[in-house]
Amino acid sequence: MDSLPGTHADDHQPTTLTPTPTPTPDTQAPELTASGKPKKRFVGKARRLQQERGSIDPTTIEDSAIAIRDGSKSSNGPSRPRVANQIPDDILNDAKLNLAIEQLPANYSFEIHKTVWSVRKAEAKKVALQFPEGLLIFACTISDILEKFCGVETLVMGDVTYGACCIDDFTAVALGCDFMVHYGHSCLVPVDITTIKTLYVFVDIGIDVQHFIATVRKNFEKGSKLVLVGVIQFVQAIQSARKELDIDYILNVPQAKPLSPAEILGCTSPQLPKDEDALIFVGDGRFHLESIMIHNPDLAAFRYDPYDKKFTRERYDHADMHSLRKHAIETAKKAKRFGLILGTLGRQGSTSILEHMELKLKERGCDYTIILLSEIFPGKLAMFEDMDAFIQIACPRLSIDWGYAFSKPLLTPYEASVVFESVAWQEVYPMDFYSNDSLGPWTVNHGRNIRKKAAGAVGAGKSLLKSKAKTDGNELSTGTVPQGTMQSGTTAPS
Repeated sequence: MDSLPGTHADDHQPTTLTPTPTPTPDTQAPELTASGKPKKRFVGKARRLQQERGSIDPTTIEDSAIAIRDGSKSSNGPSRPRVANQIPDDILNDAKLNLAIEQLPANYSFEIHKTVWSVRKAEAKKVALQFPEGLLIFACTISDILEKFCGVETLVMGDVTYGACCIDDFTAVALGCDFMVHYGHSCLVPVDITTIKTLYVFVDIGIDVQHFIATVRKNFEKGSKLVLVGVIQFVQAIQSARKELDIDYILNVPQAKPLSPAEILGCTSPQLPKDEDALIFVGDGRFHLESIMIHNPDLAAFRYDPYDKKFTRERYDHADMHSLRKHAIETAKKAKRFGLILGTLGRQGSTSILEHMELKLKERGCDYTIILLSEIFPGKLAMFEDMDAFIQIACPRLSIDWGYAFSKPLLTPYEASVVFESVAWQEVYPMDFYSNDSLGPWTVNHGRNIRKKAAGAVGAGKSLLKSKAKTDGNELSTGTVPQGTMQSGTTAPS
């Protein structure tokens, strides 16, 4: 669909609104206090009860709450997790600390109070700070604050950080750090997996939510079915806008677990229902947007830039991309020797996918060589003259976006699986690299939902047996599992 009734947006033609609506405190994201500081988000009673019942999947909790285990036993059963992100008043009201925080942009939530509290509690001595390129400008200021108010040594990790997959806890440990703060991305790699105590700071960015709402209303008729997505920095703003837009539109704020509702990545995005009218992406670039466009080729896509306050119609050449990738696959089918590249930039590379690819290459009778690379360039791969094709386990977008620049086929694990005839070519190119509901075992989290459901069923069975034991062998009259032992579903943050 090229246009919608009432739309004034076309390819990269901005829609401007005059005058700009004035944001109100209850819709601005993130919400600011009277002093201009970002309001702290606390885990409420409902979330706490869900945690105690075990109904929240900790890998999908994206508010970076600090949870600790209370070692004491109670008469009601085993110990329960106690949420401990209530930051002490002596930190929140530290005048010198608050003055230092004022050196950072007021609409960027770097969560300095929580970071100081986390570092102090961990009794850390050396803290690694990792930023994406766009936030490195604030690295020295944050480093100075932590050194002064935590009494620690800090280390800014300057290597390129493309996304959450690039979290470099291994290097942090090798450099003697005992705590790490990763800025600007959601916890794609759970903190119970990292080799060092890790705090994720999403850096919520406050935008003019009322201008965004007015832009949507100006361009779409009431009753339109709209999909709202964005990068993690603007998820809170999207949720704020949703409260008002829900009145006039049929909204879909999708979730591709383990990502947050509304969040998309350049390699992972949800596949949407066919009857949606339009997709609206909140962000200042196209990289993440292209992911959901590739995964939903027939859906009209629009981008709202919260910095320039421009609203543009976005398009993607699906036919050209499919043609290039099909050609690479057909060429690779004739290959006898493969270069199997494992990305070493942070945690981009997946050893489980590597093992799966090795197995398929052996079954096919192909020779292969494992190559470790932090970054993949055409000139580097051209040095491997005896290779006929490459399979890269790093970032799928390297092949999709830049595959044409390489002299030999550079396949994603999905494309390699098409070569191995493990899966047929998909007319809708899958963008599910980190999705729990991915297409096959050539992705990071494939089968994760299935495993969780199986584990949940076993856990529920054990709970039922315990309940039966407590009733002296008498079965429950309804035959149901006691409340709180089996629950599913995730509540979108407000």
